[in-house]
Amino acid sequence: MAVIEIKVPDIGDFKDVTVIEVLVKPGDAVKAEQSLITVESDKASMEIPSSHAGVLKELKVKLGDKLNIGDLLALLDVAGATAAVTAAPAAAAPVTAAPAAAVPTAPVAVPAAAAVAAAPAVAVPAHAPATLTPGLPHASPSVRKFARELGVPLAEVKGTGLKGRITDKDIQSFTQGVMSGAVKTQAIAAQAPAASASGAGLGLIPWPVVDFTKFGPVERKDLSRIKKISGANLLRNAIMIPAVTNHDDADITDLEAFRVSTNKENEKSGIKVTMLAFLIKACVAALKKFPEFNASIDGDQLVYKQYVHIGFAADTPNGLMVPVIRDADKKGIFQISQEMGELAKKAREGKLSPAEMTGAGFTISSLGGIGGRYFTPIINAPEVAILGVCKSSMEPVWDGKAFVPRLMLPLSLTWDHRVIDGAGAARFNVYLGQILADFRRVLL
Repeated sequence: MAVIEIKVPDIGDFKDVTVIEVLVKPGDAVKAEQSLITVESDKASMEIPSSHAGVLKELKVKLGDKLNIGDLLALLDVAGATAAVTAAPAAAAPVTAAPAAAVPTAPVAVPAAAAVAAAPAVAVPAHAPATLTPGLPHASPSVRKFARELGVPLAEVKGTGLKGRITDKDIQSFTQGVMSGAVKTQAIAAQAPAASASGAGLGLIPWPVVDFTKFGPVERKDLSRIKKISGANLLRNAIMIPAVTNHDDADITDLEAFRVSTNKENEKSGIKVTMLAFLIKACVAALKKFPEFNASIDGDQLVYKQYVHIGFAADTPNGLMVPVIRDADKKGIFQISQEMGELAKKAREGKLSPAEMTGAGFTISSLGGIGGRYFTPIINAPEVAILGVCKSSMEPVWDGKAFVPRLMLPLSLTWDHRVIDGAGAARFNVYLGQILADFRRVLL
């Protein structure tokens, strides 16, 4: 028998993360990269996988435990891996994989212990104020934040998700009950001032409840884990930030010619330089000239960042993710291009760590590979601005004597009016366009 220790791997800049779900039990056959537990910080939840295949001999953690990098998680009998797989009985009934509730931060395989047999739906009350839920309420970080913003005590909410997990819909059902006068608790009253300060109590009417089947056939699908996490953040940002968007065009004719020739000259390096890499470098120069775009609101103060970390939106099969290029001001075009490719690949595979998605001071959302003209990107709080980029196109541009064909790149800059005014936003866009038209300006 060969027993090895499974320890908590590097999960980014997080300490004292809480175990909110145990996905396996002693005696289970475990595959390599199969999730063992789910942990949660104040920013994200993540599943911790097994580094080896084998039979789980002993689990060293339980619900509610606080973990850090290097802590002992389990003991695994790796010698019994082959025998366990061979002897595993066939499933007695069809099973449905348990949907995860957090942004993927490691290769995630749905564990056998997390699979549940299909069961008929049972009507469950939205909350139970008389009996508090023992232990730690099961809810993802986005749901917890949603509940805090609305002043909802999670201990009184009855979860209807898998294994009693509390969902956004459960929170909405609870608040609708309060608004209709059906439920009034002291906990809501006590948390009302905090809720108002964080944006709740805006006088919004309840979300419409519609039986869509009355109008025709429908199909229901669960939101992806990424959309569940990002949805609450987008809603908060869209409501709480007084956002304005400026649209402009940048002449990238010469820059695109330079990019194409650069790729031809460095074809053997295996690094493909994209226009987004040049755009990130151009934004670095603009952020240094206009530092308020690389700031954040903290109470009655502005925090001006001395570092330049730029996020870029990456399209994945499960939804939009935003990896971060750190210290972009200290990196060249080739290094940025290579790092972007690696981060985008990890995003598509669901292997981004929380540390690789946090810390940005400015974000670029590019639709250049798809199309479109302009759009209004939503600011990613606590940032104060975001740049949207669409597909470039050849257009006739007047040069003072005649119309000449030029490759024009549409820019959409959304900014927080509490920090930035219209004149400052216009200057930022104009300066960014000047750099893209003549990239030698980054040297000035």
